[in-house]
Amino acid sequence: MNEAFSRIISQAVAHGWSDVHLTGGHPVAYRKDGDIGMLRDTVLAPAEVDGLARDLLTPHRADILRRRWSVDFALTVAGIRVRVNIFNTTRGLSLAVRLLAGRIPTLAHLNLHPSLEEFTRLRAGLILVCGATGSGKTTTMAAMLDEINRNRPAHIITLEDPVEYRFASKKAFVEQRELGAHFPSFERGLLDVLREDPDVILVGELREAETIRLALSAAESGHLVIASLHSATPEEALYRLCNAFPLEAQDLVRHQLSSTLHAIVVQQLRIHPVARFRVPVLSLLIGTHPVRMLVREGKFAQLHSIMEMGRADGMFTMAAYHDDYLNRPQRFSAPANVFRPAPEEEQFPDHESPLVDRGLGTTHYAPEAARHLARPGANLPDAPLGDATPHGLAPSGASASSGVTRTDEHGETVYTLTDEGRLEDVLREFTGR
Repeated sequence: MNEAFSRIISQAVAHGWSDVHLTGGHPVAYRKDGDIGMLRDTVLAPAEVDGLARDLLTPHRADILRRRWSVDFALTVAGIRVRVNIFNTTRGLSLAVRLLAGRIPTLAHLNLHPSLEEFTRLRAGLILVCGATGSGKTTTMAAMLDEINRNRPAHIITLEDPVEYRFASKKAFVEQRELGAHFPSFERGLLDVLREDPDVILVGELREAETIRLALSAAESGHLVIASLHSATPEEALYRLCNAFPLEAQDLVRHQLSSTLHAIVVQQLRIHPVARFRVPVLSLLIGTHPVRMLVREGKFAQLHSIMEMGRADGMFTMAAYHDDYLNRPQRFSAPANVFRPAPEEEQFPDHESPLVDRGLGTTHYAPEAARHLARPGANLPDAPLGDATPHGLAPSGASASSGVTRTDEHGETVYTLTDEGRLEDVLREFTGR
């Protein structure tokens, strides 16, 4: 690990910074209490930032940066868990570093409604945690998982992008998988997880139709699925799920939703007028029988009225939540105390198995898709970090660092990517045939 970077992270913890920004030829910037400050006497040269990126990146993450010009991941530095985004700017590479809480906060410490604790006792069903970026969805789901971890002998598997909070197994057995590092796509991860004996499945985000379909199937087959979605209301969340599918498939999707949906939690962060810091404001839809009927019939516009009349069932709109819960006399936990960066409760190093082909993992397709993509003897060019990839093939006799060709037992040509392999190069060779 880069010593200068470790010193900066340790300094951030000592001074209570929430974020650190590193870019070439500019003073190190940091965020504290919502405001940006700068270390005028600490300036990294562009070459030093490049060297830092090389120290932090594994080969497959370096390949993602080279192809996508940005990469997002989490790691532990000087005992502190951080999330890092490396991206390209006019100054060259820049790093945005978010310091994460050393301990997973409880639902009570997050000032969340007590009903969320009841959800963690469910054995099956779908719980959606929704909200805008930065509204605390990941932290809320982590707190719910930790509640299960502390109280139930269950098998928890997470599919995340990236892994932010690290869980140590307590009463439950927890296994965490990261997109691009441990599975190539959420679709592949969900196909895998159903064969891995889970009780609880966390899906970092529902995006594509196939991911949504597999998550619904997992909940339908007797698993508790907790997933996040970008939406501002429960109605919008359901519209987004259904509209991800073609019209002829939406009846089946609504039927699956009506049979599996237990709750939709929508979260915002707002300044509390008395406490003077941000607290979560929630709207909550519970999958009661009337709600399931409306979902099955696609009458999402009527759900708001059900929520307004469903307080006895634990439902509330944001306005009702503000009046009935946030305005009651109570003591709220200050975010500065809950999210104070600190060493992780249990530290354990990541291990990369030599049996896994990372080249295939970062291209987001199944190994079968690499078959029949190159003519015998074809060689593809090697492109180091930051270099442009030439469009032509390597000269005859050159070594192929991005892949190897071989003939299988049926006499068919098979192309296999190595760590440096890139799908674009393979497809370019395929179209060149």
